[in-house]
Amino acid sequence: MSNVEIRPVTPADHSVWLQLWQAYLHFYDTELPAETSALAWQRFLDPTEPTHATLAWRGNQAIGLGQWIFHRSNWTVSHNCYLQDLFVQPDVRCGGVGRQLIEHVLTQARNAGSTNVHWLTQATNHTAMRLYDQMAKRSGFVQYRHAL
Repeated sequence: MSNVEIRPVTPADHSVWLQLWQAYLHFYDTELPAETSALAWQRFLDPTEPTHATLAWRGNQAIGLGQWIFHRSNWTVSHNCYLQDLFVQPDVRCGGVGRQLIEHVLTQARNAGSTNVHWLTQATNHTAMRLYDQMAKRSGFVQYRHAL
């Protein structure tokens, strides 16, 4: 999709970002308190925060989002980048937008001096995994979580 522009979020993008964010949360069958989403948005706009967001635009329509966090690692001297959230509107999936968003994050991480970029998806997200398997290696690790 050569007519897609990837650019960082701006304060004027809040409503379109929120629509995509809610669609992403719905895709993963989850909900967050409004305060959590509001705080995430504030962090994206704060240059002192290590978290960032970008939107994929086709014309004046936002069709995808990417959100990442730079973090320290005990295994490297430089920091790593966690691509925490990636979402493309269902009607434009498999058209290259997800790849463009990932490539954008890879460029941002490279420019910031990161050692690597890592991300997760659900084991049932086969459509995304076809793309991810082309762009990265599976780590072989299984993630565990304990809610506090």
